Amino acid sequence: MRLIAPDIQAIAQELGTLLPAHRFSIEPSTCWAYGMDNSRLHHPAHIVAFPEHHEEVRTLVQLARRYRLPITPRGRGTGTAGGSVPLQGGMVVVLDRMNQVLEFRPEDRLIRVQSGLINRELQQVVNAAGFFWPPDPTSQALCTIGGNLGCNAAGPHAVKYGTTRDNVLGLVAVAGTGETLIAGTQTTKGVVGYDLTRLMIGSEGTLGIITEMTLKLTPLPDAVRLMRIFYRDMHAASLAVSRLMNQPATPSAIEFIDGNALNLMRQYSKNPETLAIPAQAGALLLIEIDGLAESLSGQIEKIRAAATGHAASDTAPLALSIAQSASEIAALWAARKALSPTLRHIAPKKINEDVVVPVSRIPALIAAIDASAAKHAIKIVNFGHAGNGNIHVNLLIDPQDPSQLAAGDAALAEIFTTVLALNGTLSGEHGVGAVKREYIRAEIDPVSLALMRGIKAVFDPDGIMNPQKKLPDDTQ
Repeated sequence: MRLIAPDIQAIAQELGTLLPAHRFSIEPSTCWAYGMDNSRLHHPAHIVAFPEHHEEVRTLVQLARRYRLPITPRGRGTGTAGGSVPLQGGMVVVLDRMNQVLEFRPEDRLIRVQSGLINRELQQVVNAAGFFWPPDPTSQALCTIGGNLGCNAAGPHAVKYGTTRDNVLGLVAVAGTGETLIAGTQTTKGVVGYDLTRLMIGSEGTLGIITEMTLKLTPLPDAVRLMRIFYRDMHAASLAVSRLMNQPATPSAIEFIDGNALNLMRQYSKNPETLAIPAQAGALLLIEIDGLAESLSGQIEKIRAAATGHAASDTAPLALSIAQSASEIAALWAARKALSPTLRHIAPKKINEDVVVPVSRIPALIAAIDASAAKHAIKIVNFGHAGNGNIHVNLLIDPQDPSQLAAGDAALAEIFTTVLALNGTLSGEHGVGAVKREYIRAEIDPVSLALMRGIKAVFDPDGIMNPQKKLPDDTQ
């Protein structure tokens, strides 16, 4: 449905009766500031609003619906796919002031929070009681729980503990109709009705605005070890990942870093001795093992055997070590999580994708990515969550250079084609947003797309919820 040009002064006057003056703005500078996220897209909003509780969000959606005003939910704007960029202007609803813990019941392993709570702050609350919430994206220090639900973010520990969808019991949201939606349960089993919780998670604000969520908590492990293993190349490391995922001692995380990323670590790391990278290393696996302290030695030996493979072959590890102290483990994770900011420093407007393939097909994907990089004369850096086959592909280009932009687009199209040919998917946790939506037709068949558009129309009959995101336009 076509959205009309908004009468901003009339909307602002009505908004003034609903929110205090300091919690909304039509000032150009504020609207400009909230017109971007961590993608390369930018479009200023017409209005920015800062609700503090569910009923205010409901009122804002009802107001937007009356004026047929586009409405874009936003946490801290850490997304890389343009999901929180208001491409049609309208109202940006900033949820980071909705940051309260509403209920914490350790005895039931659950916590109920508002959407704007920061992931790290949530972890601090539940860690003190002996729990953690498994989703831990690289942006954990800044991203909101609502944002995590919006794109089904995960992080390193999804390989053992699952993604955000697997760790949410229920939620409260405001649909695009302006009505309150209450979904899910406070139990780990429940099949009454359709699973609207899992539908809302990953919908990127296109169906409604999630305001509260009940999260399933996991007890902190008794002990943790981190294995650091270097290989000659990504082929050898990828073969090791397949072996690791086909034995019973499931690691809590398997992170991989390719040769280009290792070179950047050598060059830019403040503490290169932390990694002790061999000169001939072309790939690194960081393998975390957790559980009861008395069981770790057996798990470590099984994982060591799987990671080593045939010791005499050219795919055997170059070096293997095990970090045991909390400080050494923290330093290694810090080095891994510094990769993305480092790449942003080197190429501020790089293309950043997060494709996924079946674990056994990682070697084929990496080979295809290397071939595209060579063919188009661009540098591509790969790292990510190998245990899930989730590869973060970073094309280090300058989009202001037309030749580099053309080369990057061509390489990306080739990579996406390869991912789908390998029975993979075009996004694992960054979301589709605006950046990937036109590629979606290549992955989702027309019948499924039509059903998805039908669902969207039920939740958002006026088409005001985060328009031009998630699903491609209906060209029929």
